[in-house]
Amino acid sequence: MGKARLVLGGGCFWCVEAVFSDVKGVSSAISAYAGGLRPNPTYENICTGATGHAEVVDITYDNEIVTLDELLDIFFVIHDPTTLNQQGADKGTQYRSVIYYGNDEECAIIQNSITKHQEKFSQNIVTEVSPLPAVYPAEAYHQNYYKQNSTQGYCQVVIAPKIQKFMTTFPDKLG
Repeated sequence: MGKARLVLGGGCFWCVEAVFSDVKGVSSAISAYAGGLRPNPTYENICTGATGHAEVVDITYDNEIVTLDELLDIFFVIHDPTTLNQQGADKGTQYRSVIYYGNDEECAIIQNSITKHQEKFSQNIVTEVSPLPAVYPAEAYHQNYYKQNSTQGYCQVVIAPKIQKFMTTFPDKLG
């Protein structure tokens, strides 16, 4: 097996990227845009909500070290998959919970994971599950945002607690 890809969104991509960058077996986590109509969108484009893109993270991982199911376990712990087009104060379709799959086997694993995690929530999981569309890397200033700006307010108030939750819940997955 070896190298595999997962593209998912769970609100602001800075949060998702910061967590998955620290997962054992993940070789890259790139903030990106996916699921919209406009080719080569910019942050300014997607912020309007008019392009249909979501803020996502394009993850490359070694599935002999960490499985898709394990990555999905982390995903469902670090964000609220029951809020439509919103994570905390971040609102809009660009902040939707979404998982893109590359083939039928991945789709089945994702659907099973949703069923497994639904038991933990009183509201229905509203995570979009769709075939993998074109993925466009976000601008350079969005990459590794937390690592470069960890003392900034948003990083301390929103991102750091998600990283802490990941580290506490999955200490064996810390890279």
